[in-house]
Amino acid sequence: MVKKVIFFLIFVLLFNYSYAQSEYYLTLRGDKVNLRRGPSLEHPIKLIYKKKFLPVLVIDKSYNFRKIIDHENNSGWIHVSQLSKKKAALNNEDKSVIFKKPSEYSKPLALLEKGRLCLVKKCKNNWCKIKTGKYTGWIKKKKLKGRL
Repeated sequence: MVKKVIFFLIFVLLFNYSYAQSEYYLTLRGDKVNLRRGPSLEHPIKLIYKKKFLPVLVIDKSYNFRKIIDHENNSGWIHVSQLSKKKAALNNEDKSVIFKKPSEYSKPLALLEKGRLCLVKKCKNNWCKIKTGKYTGWIKKKKLKGRL
């Protein structure tokens, strides 16, 4: 019995450690977000993002800061107050089609250029319902990169 409890505790600790170390996407909370060279407000600003809901990949954390990589491979540290769990993604392919329904046989609504920011409303199976500009429709999930 004691061996089972010890095994269970070791398994839980290892699982939590690997889960905490995994990468995940968040989005930028505001229209002006500072990317810093290190994990504090004293570190210099590396660049300033001016695109709300831009998805960024979180790769590390230090207290209230998260180390991120963006779609152009810029990396640095952002304070957690400037990050959001809002779902958004970038179109990852040239000329992706937005459809009226989650089917390739439904009416096409628009063509998306590579890098276009999309707010993700919901995903089901291999499709995501998105909003971008004045268009709302469905796109294949594999064509998106970000927080789905």
